[in-house]
Amino acid sequence: MTRVLITGFAPFGGERVNPSWQAASLVAAEPPAGLAVTAAELPCVFGESLDALRDAIRADNPDLVLCLGQAGGRPGVTVERVGINVDDARIPDNAGGQPIDEPVVPDGPAAYFSTLPVKACVAAVREAGVPAAVSNTAGTFVCNHVAYGLGHLIATEFPHLRGGFAHVPWAPEQVPDGTAPALPPATVAHGLRALLAAAARTPAEQDLKVTEGATH
Repeated sequence: MTRVLITGFAPFGGERVNPSWQAASLVAAEPPAGLAVTAAELPCVFGESLDALRDAIRADNPDLVLCLGQAGGRPGVTVERVGINVDDARIPDNAGGQPIDEPVVPDGPAAYFSTLPVKACVAAVREAGVPAAVSNTAGTFVCNHVAYGLGHLIATEFPHLRGGFAHVPWAPEQVPDGTAPALPPATVAHGLRALLAAAARTPAEQDLKVTEGATH
């Protein structure tokens, strides 16, 4: 039985919900076969989010970690390839913090690549009937802060872990006028179950050799 920790964020930016936490909760409530899944909600706050992630890892002792965040405007589940060592907040976090051009980890490496098989994960989500793509940027807000921070935790404190980050679209209730892409959290959760199953059975070094690159 593979132990999985899945995280989502609290609402931010004036929203009432965060689909990352909605989807994470649904996956934990009905996990894929062969996986024991625990969900943890992270605060949308620089620094505090990584403290909460570390605490959840210590409490649950997972084999695999998938952190989720909201990416409004994206049409599907996007599996992040890399987190970069910079915080550059366009808006304040939920505690009013707004770091500009500050490192996530002082003197840390420039970036950490996901230790999940990102292309196999994307293929699995698509096979489940949910739109998905590889993403080469997690932004520079708290999502990237956690994506990079997870990589640093794996490299320095939890070397037995594999983990990565994925973004999910807005929920329909966040775009009631239908002017932007949205997916029901239940649909997202269905795709994430396939993603986790693929991640659990596929080492990153055995990822699919298929084109998922971008020109910009």
